[in-house]
Amino acid sequence: MTATPTPIRLLLVDDDPLVRAGLALMIGGAGDIEVVGEAADGAEAEELVRRTRPDVVLMDLRMPAVDGITATRRLRARPDAPQIVVLTTFHADEQVLHAMRAGAAGFVLKDTPPAEIVDAVRRVAAGDPVLSPAVTRQLMRHAAGTAADARQARARERLAVLGDREREVAVAVGRGLANARIAAELFLSVATVKAHVSRVLAKLGLDNRVQIALLVYDAGLLDGDDRA
Repeated sequence: MTATPTPIRLLLVDDDPLVRAGLALMIGGAGDIEVVGEAADGAEAEELVRRTRPDVVLMDLRMPAVDGITATRRLRARPDAPQIVVLTTFHADEQVLHAMRAGAAGFVLKDTPPAEIVDAVRRVAAGDPVLSPAVTRQLMRHAAGTAADARQARARERLAVLGDREREVAVAVGRGLANARIAAELFLSVATVKAHVSRVLAKLGLDNRVQIALLVYDAGLLDGDDRA
């Protein structure tokens, strides 16, 4: 007999009880996801994460007391950190970018179709960020401004700790390529690419591939980046 997979444990965080109720109802139909709690702000979310140990948190950004960015940063610093998916109203919201830098694995719009929100939860639970390369660039360009040169210098200084092959892999991640595509382009095995990605994350002190992409973009290393 095949064992039943353990459901993905999900925590909902939003200061609007109607939004939380709608999300719970929407996700409740997915047999492989279990809503283990609801929180009205970041402080309550931290307590519930400690008690319920969710795999994924759907996190609103604008909340009273402790906001979603602060809560994301604190939760991702935990040894048993859950994956964070940000809930937002706008595609090019600078707060979304701050949440990505804080360790969120992606974002979904609040008016996203239910099936896509469920898919986003499944993907981040499996370690796959929910942020397309096009949207990543849109976010990063939205935040680009007078501090770009200083940010580029800091990013290049951080990337200097990488070996040549690790740097190539980091740039490929920044381009939004999956491991199999990176392996084909660099003539490596998929296992070797995964090992390089893990070392890049460890050396740079990052949480996920989205943060690698942000850093590579800041450094001006992506194709077509006029800052390079």
